[in-house]
Amino acid sequence: MKTTLEFDIQELASQVAIQVGKAIKPILDQYPLREDRLYDVQELAEYLSVSTQWIYERVQLKEILYIKVGRLLRFKKSDIDCWLDTLKVPPMDSPLQRSQITP
Repeated sequence: MKTTLEFDIQELASQVAIQVGKAIKPILDQYPLREDRLYDVQELAEYLSVSTQWIYERVQLKEILYIKVGRLLRFKKSDIDCWLDTLKVPPMDSPLQRSQITP
């Protein structure tokens, strides 16, 4: 007596992918992703949503870390992200919190 299994291959593949993802997620979470890619001026301008002129001004003022490869400027993503973290502005306390502090 033969039995045939009917299944949708795409549905099966989807279920397998979900199960594999669940299984390897704890392993992947132990290793932070390192994106040490290099940007050129145009790519960095796009990443930061600013003009290339703004990038050149930051370089000239030595406000932004860069690497010179011959005459070319390059920027490590990890350096840029650290630099951006230094520019964060803390949120202002709500008026309710300030009124509790002042007499």
